[in-house]
Amino acid sequence: MLGTDFRTGSPNWIDLGSPDTGVAAAFYGAVLGWTFVSAGPEAGGYGFWQVDGKTVAALGPLTEEGARSAWMVHFNTPDARATAEAVRAGGGQVRMEPMDVMGEGWLAQFTDPQGAQFACWQPGKTGGLGLTSVENSLVWVELHVPDPLAALAFYHGVFGWRHQEMTGPGMAYRVLSTAEGDQQQASFGGVAEQGGGEGAGAGDGSARVPRWVPYFNVADVDATAAAVEGNGGAVTMPAVDVPGVGRIAWAADPAGAVFALLKPDPRM
Repeated sequence: MLGTDFRTGSPNWIDLGSPDTGVAAAFYGAVLGWTFVSAGPEAGGYGFWQVDGKTVAALGPLTEEGARSAWMVHFNTPDARATAEAVRAGGGQVRMEPMDVMGEGWLAQFTDPQGAQFACWQPGKTGGLGLTSVENSLVWVELHVPDPLAALAFYHGVFGWRHQEMTGPGMAYRVLSTAEGDQQQASFGGVAEQGGGEGAGAGDGSARVPRWVPYFNVADVDATAAAVEGNGGAVTMPAVDVPGVGRIAWAADPAGAVFALLKPDPRM
């Protein structure tokens, strides 16, 4: 599971691009209990969601023409420029060249060869999220693409990720881990073949969009899913128990950004 001792390739930041940051702040505040704190007038509307005074995610307005609201997962890197070159070498696209973010760190944004968007964060004064894996924080990230094996090769070339295969009825799942340390302890996410079964669509034809999906740890998946619907969002996959994982549900916020809820199996 995720921690805050970030290693190369581990998720160390997550933010939401939204067409209406006020609506988004209110929605996630009601659903996950997050408090929004503005980064100040110089930040262009960007700010931080916090739990107990520690950052669990961030929020900003959409900045790319034609962009749809979505969560962006950032992965830790010691060198954003080298990561950008690795993305290019692997057939991906550099959508935003590495840039210094007011001394807090270096940011770059990418699209992988199958169309899933992601970013990297090279820590400066800000190392990354202040809380992960605890209730109401990021606990897992998951990539849904048409060709998981091609994705594994691409991201291995960029971040050196390892993977372990898990099989179940009608599915194959690859658990991702960073290149350092015990493989199980260093796991942070997974890769699955894209399809309609994961509930990624929100009635807008988006179920087939390759994407990274964040999972947030919650105490009660069913109650949180009800809060999603009660605050203008949609439950795109109702709560279900997954053996050896926990209880999960998929959802979309009022602007259509996809995320998932997870109450981890306490035995894991």
